[in-house]
Amino acid sequence: QVQLVESGGGLVQPGGSLRLSCAASGVFFSIKGMAWYRQAPGKEREWVASITEGPRTNYADSVKGRFTISRDNAKNTLYLQMNSLKPEDTAVYYCQLVPYGSNNYWGQGTQVTVSS
Repeated sequence: QVQLVESGGGLVQPGGSLRLSCAASGVFFSIKGMAWYRQAPGKEREWVASITEGPRTNYADSVKGRFTISRDNAKNTLYLQMNSLKPEDTAVYYCQLVPYGSNNYWGQGTQVTVSS
């Protein structure tokens, strides 16, 4: 069984920075890709960023130029560096792992609150 555990969330002022981590544990085969999603109260979960084979990275327009997704394969850890944070970035952030030959996995989420 694969488990994903996010960490690094918290309260930050507008313009500040946070780095989220997502540690994967358990037994799984090679990773096809990983991604970050977020969900604000009363809104649907939205895609934020992804990293796939190539390696390629892609970002939602709302975070492009401010967020950076990266992955440490040796540590089975996904990161999201968030800079120039805005109040509209406030949400629960979830990591997703997409393996070959299996279903996708999700973490429990970590709260990010951007407020002055």
